[in-house]
Amino acid sequence: MKPHLSPEQEEARASFRAFVDEEIASRADEWHRQERTPPEIIRRLADRGYLGWTLPTGFGGGGRDMITLGLLAGEVGRGCSSLRSLITVHSMVGHAIARWGGRAQQAAWLPLLASGAKIAAFALSEPGVGSDAQSVETRAKLDGDGYVLDGQKKWITYGQIADVFLVFAQCEGAPCAFLVERHRPGVTVEPITGLIGIKASETAAIRFTDCRIPADALVGRRGLGVSHVAAAALDSGRYTVAWGCVGVLEACLEACVAYTSERMQFGVPLKQHQLVRRMITDMATDLSAARLLCLEAGRLRDAKDPAAIAATSMAKYFASTAAARAASNAVQIHGANGCSSEYPVQRYLGDAKVTEIIEGSSQIQQITIAEYAYQEYRAIPRSAQ
Repeated sequence: MKPHLSPEQEEARASFRAFVDEEIASRADEWHRQERTPPEIIRRLADRGYLGWTLPTGFGGGGRDMITLGLLAGEVGRGCSSLRSLITVHSMVGHAIARWGGRAQQAAWLPLLASGAKIAAFALSEPGVGSDAQSVETRAKLDGDGYVLDGQKKWITYGQIADVFLVFAQCEGAPCAFLVERHRPGVTVEPITGLIGIKASETAAIRFTDCRIPADALVGRRGLGVSHVAAAALDSGRYTVAWGCVGVLEACLEACVAYTSERMQFGVPLKQHQLVRRMITDMATDLSAARLLCLEAGRLRDAKDPAAIAATSMAKYFASTAAARAASNAVQIHGANGCSSEYPVQRYLGDAKVTEIIEGSSQIQQITIAEYAYQEYRAIPRSAQ
């Protein structure tokens, strides 16, 4: 099903698709095996304005609409989920600064993030803390005219190369968010390798040991680090992850249509077998449904409708679980070839599984979406008999 887009959005989508086909898709397996993203492809993203696509124009950003951002994440996700995750985390930090940062922070950081001169990473998860963001154990202590950070962060996407981290910590019992530059004394970056998916995303563990940061590193007010700053960033991240899953779904469908049209079994092409066609049917239907959910979430986000938060959770939940199903079926269709690094479907499987965990796991989304349903469809007591 072809989505209904404005002429400008169609033009942007065609440009994204051409860029991905020419410069990303054919190289993604190599990056996956090497577990790194070449600096030159990040530079190419930056040069095209993709790293600051929706940031305010007054700070050098593109000021583009949310649907177009989604189309960008979807096309890049079709080619390489790791590179899509760069757009996700970089945009999350930019969004948090634009929404909650002070004027000085915005003036100092948004132009650097918009141009790609600096790369940002989102540092919330810890060795013992994942979905329960309120329980972060990293500590920030007031000390003179600044703070001292101590603690650990883990699973930080693009943490190996990021120039600045949006770090969440407890300060005298109040959750806070801080911008912490990589070069500050007391910051140690440790690479994490061997992940099941998004292997080129240069994931890292970050340790803060007596790390002194200035008072103006605080984003927003004390006590609002999780409820406001992290919540806004994660909502933004869920949106681009959902669109990235649309890209994975499309990549799975494209790969399987091509493979089943050429591969012969029992004297006929695989596509002639009914159970194979059922899997193709499920992929095609899930792709259309996921895309429509993402488009609706984008429409609501552009309209600044409060319902956008629920719509984004639904889009992320459906698209990520659908992508995982599609990737599993894609490997099944490819048989032993699907388990080989010679075919990209094995990469899609690991990447899709990761999307069911990041920016709010599927189980967290189920809890959240159910609460939205109870709020919207409140039980109405039956009339007395």
